[in-house]
Amino acid sequence: MINILLLLAGFIALIYGATKLVDAASSLASRMGVPNIVIGLTIVAFGTSAPELVVNLIASINNSTEMVLGNVLGSNIFNVLGILGISALIYPLSVKTNTTWLEIPLSFLAAVTVLVVASDVYLDGAASNFISRTEGIILLLFFSVFLVYNLTVARNSPEEEETQTENYSYLKAILFIALGLVGLIVGGRLIVTSAVSIAQTFGLSERIIGLTIVSIGTSLPELATSVVAVRKRNVDIAIGNVVGSNIFNIFLILGVSTIVNPLEVNSASFPDIAVNLASSLLLFIFVFTGKGRQVARWEGGVLLVLYVSYLILLITQ
Repeated sequence: MINILLLLAGFIALIYGATKLVDAASSLASRMGVPNIVIGLTIVAFGTSAPELVVNLIASINNSTEMVLGNVLGSNIFNVLGILGISALIYPLSVKTNTTWLEIPLSFLAAVTVLVVASDVYLDGAASNFISRTEGIILLLFFSVFLVYNLTVARNSPEEEETQTENYSYLKAILFIALGLVGLIVGGRLIVTSAVSIAQTFGLSERIIGLTIVSIGTSLPELATSVVAVRKRNVDIAIGNVVGSNIFNIFLILGVSTIVNPLEVNSASFPDIAVNLASSLLLFIFVFTGKGRQVARWEGGVLLVLYVSYLILLITQ
């Protein structure tokens, strides 16, 4: 019970820290004359992925490698099957911008990349499957190309909505940045240590905890953003938020985590890699087939049923 309470406290501190960090950093950047588009695509985008990044960095440092990969794969699976499933049930998700049309195939490419870099035994005849620091650097290079592309497209799209920022003074912004960082670090440590303890208590692997509790908890900012967006009929934001997060998770978060501590991939993780790949492919099919470039309500229901089924299989295996 204590570990469960610590886990909940960790999620609260983590999400509060990420929110304050984004608000303060956005305000500071705005005061320093940084364009709104750049703030939206860098600070705000990094902020929604900050929970996963911090948890993975701490897990990497603590050598909890199963949780590292589990959190990345679990977050991506939850993003597509869970968040988009819920969002599409609220309102059909139409894809409007050319940027999102390119990002959806790119997120599928990212899922394929995980399979490739993790398959040393099958592709190279190695003794074990390993994601090395070199492969982590390659993932970061992919991410840098994605980020530059996004910034270039955004600067040539004046019709995009401006990013709303808080009006903090310089001192208040700096204090909130420090507070946000403390919240992220404290929350991340609480989540990793308590999740490991919970796994040991119930006889579960760190992989299962990472794929379920930790990944869902760290994806709460994406869930909140997408649900709020779709209720306001900003459906393109809902899809873009999820797809962008999936690309961030693989190219940035997995890349950084692997550089900190090279990751051994257990054979048990390959079904999860396959589910991640299948969910990305299913989103691609739903959007680019049928009428109107959209995820319909019935397709959202399919996504959600698949996610619940996946969770049941994980817990009962």
